[in-house]
Amino acid sequence: MTRRFYVTTAIYYANDRLHIGHCYEIILADAIARYHRAKGEDVFFLTGTDEHGTKVERRVQALGRDPQGWVDEIAAANQTLFAALGISNDDFIRTSEARHRRAVQRIFAQLHQQGDIYLDRYEGWYCPHEEAFWTETKALPGHLCPECGRPLEWTRETAYRFRLSKYHAQIEALLEQRDFVVPPARRNEALAFVRQGLDDIAVSRAGLQWGIPVPGDPAQTVYVWIDALTNYINALEGQRFARYWPANLHIVGKDIARFHVVIWPALLLALGLPLPGQVCAHGWINLNGERISKSRGNTVDPWTLIDRYGADALRYYLLREVGFGLDCNYTEDALVLRINNDLANDLGNLLSRTTQLINKFAGGAVPDPAGHSDGVLAAAAAAAIAGVEAALTDLKTGEALAALWTLVDRANKYVEEQAPWALAKDPAQAGRLGAVLHDLAEALRITAVALAPFLVAAPGRIYQQLGLAGAPTRWEETAWGRLQPGSQIRRGAPLFPRIEQVSRT
Repeated sequence: MTRRFYVTTAIYYANDRLHIGHCYEIILADAIARYHRAKGEDVFFLTGTDEHGTKVERRVQALGRDPQGWVDEIAAANQTLFAALGISNDDFIRTSEARHRRAVQRIFAQLHQQGDIYLDRYEGWYCPHEEAFWTETKALPGHLCPECGRPLEWTRETAYRFRLSKYHAQIEALLEQRDFVVPPARRNEALAFVRQGLDDIAVSRAGLQWGIPVPGDPAQTVYVWIDALTNYINALEGQRFARYWPANLHIVGKDIARFHVVIWPALLLALGLPLPGQVCAHGWINLNGERISKSRGNTVDPWTLIDRYGADALRYYLLREVGFGLDCNYTEDALVLRINNDLANDLGNLLSRTTQLINKFAGGAVPDPAGHSDGVLAAAAAAAIAGVEAALTDLKTGEALAALWTLVDRANKYVEEQAPWALAKDPAQAGRLGAVLHDLAEALRITAVALAPFLVAAPGRIYQQLGLAGAPTRWEETAWGRLQPGSQIRRGAPLFPRIEQVSRT
């Protein structure tokens, strides 16, 4: 039976367009999805937009815009960006869609009917930025939000509440499983929060116009937890649900990890549904030591970087540079350094040298190793692929690419060690020369296959220059010895041209 794999990102809030921090999350999820597809698994990859709530309502009021028109524009912009980045999502869910609205109202009604949701008079502190309510004891001194540090608003209203406290013991037991939340620091934070005690949470707002009405009580609007979090099951209509739920992996930012590892499992327990396998809470992309954020206005426009350097270069930088679960300080200089050192000098130069040598010394056709191979690059390839697989099992894309680059580096060193130009001068070394050239081309082919989860265009371009058809798609092709002798080299433009100067606007 084919293994299935369901991976999601958070759904991106529609108060503004996306920045480079959002790009990291969607590219990370895409790389994981592509890897599992290459392994032959039945993959479903979901992303989307979170389109309701106080922040959107206030934003469109300030701009004098129609909320539906605004979120339509944001959703379209997000999907256009994802296409430019080569994101391979299978669905894009929007919380303003009819399918989502129907499912949210059905879930709310079920939870209310069974007593997990109840109507209550609420009084407490509210953060409109985080869309979170806080008790007096959990608010920071000066009545500041414990999540974002912004001033809280005192709120008195009637609202429906979800019995989160009912599921305290089950959530604590879940978090004690070491592999449910990664990295461990996020697990420890969530456990500390849960052990302070869980309060019932508001799941509706009175007076909020832009949202899904509570079934049977149109004066109330369904609040973010049931509206946004349930997208992961609401996208799985009909046979999809039986096929893909529970999710194998939710990839979210560390700032919303608590909601995904406390509130979301509690909602699923109340609904009697299986829990997801794992939540990965990644770090932030920082600029000058401060988190890149739409609300702070210190964003980096991904379109500028795509136009300037290409989507593959941006994907490589983010997947290689950002440590697993850690924050990363973005600089354009670091991006250019990765392009020049890793992509242009290491990989691009290896491809250019290898194809040039085959053209010069083998008539443009990959030679037959004919038993003359020394096995050096075959061993390096096997070790590199094992390293990639081990790292991706733990979602560590930076370590995976570093492992793959051990093969690239070894192949570059191999060129110097074997000196094909010297072997070509001795007719007695013809067999050895052919094996060296073959093994360099084979190392490049395997590199292209292993790069396919990470980069979109470069693997196919490597294949083309090696005289191979199409682009790599199957992970099993990382096995040594699949390159057929006689493949006709087709040299092309540099894979990644060097960037001589950073051009800033």
